[in-house]
Amino acid sequence: MTTIDSSLITTTSVREYFSGALDAAARNQDLVLQDATSAYVINLLTGYCHAGALAAVSDEGAHHKALATIYAEAVEADSPEQRNQALQHLGDLALFVAGIFTDSLNRKLVDVDYYIGMGEVAYGHLHEALQRRRDRFARTELFEELCAKFSALVDVLGEVSEMSGMKSNADVLRTYEVWLRTGSERARRQLERSGIVPLSVSAPRTTH
Repeated sequence: MTTIDSSLITTTSVREYFSGALDAAARNQDLVLQDATSAYVINLLTGYCHAGALAAVSDEGAHHKALATIYAEAVEADSPEQRNQALQHLGDLALFVAGIFTDSLNRKLVDVDYYIGMGEVAYGHLHEALQRRRDRFARTELFEELCAKFSALVDVLGEVSEMSGMKSNADVLRTYEVWLRTGSERARRQLERSGIVPLSVSAPRTTH
């Protein structure tokens, strides 16, 4: 069963723990985030860490709805509000699963690059839709940054998940596969710490 290591969260609230973990991981990976974006990701982690929500996206829980299905629901939504809600859910789910459960994706028909692509599309469309509203509650800059830095955030959440015990460390082969598919700087550094210089037959995807 996928859980959070409670021994790591003993003297502080879950939200405070993830705030510190996200800040540390972002510093380690030289990722600068706006305060609103950091707060959004912290809230996302806090919401999913509850047993019911976490079980719904983990391998051992009820499998979540396919990303393509959520996207289709957004396209076919009856109202702009329903469309935006579906896009936001799609982006949130893709970010959480790609960052926290990267290792488990090698047992599925789609891999981490698919989740990254779907998340970028979802947040990008949401940013464009909210821009058209032209009101101060639209939070357009937030979703613009989530889209632009999605791949980097996946790397940061991967480090957060290792610190929190939400998943086991990837083995060398899996780490190399992630690097080949995404060009992840974090995966490259993990390989180098294992004494492996990653070389690909073709140029990996640029993430930053």
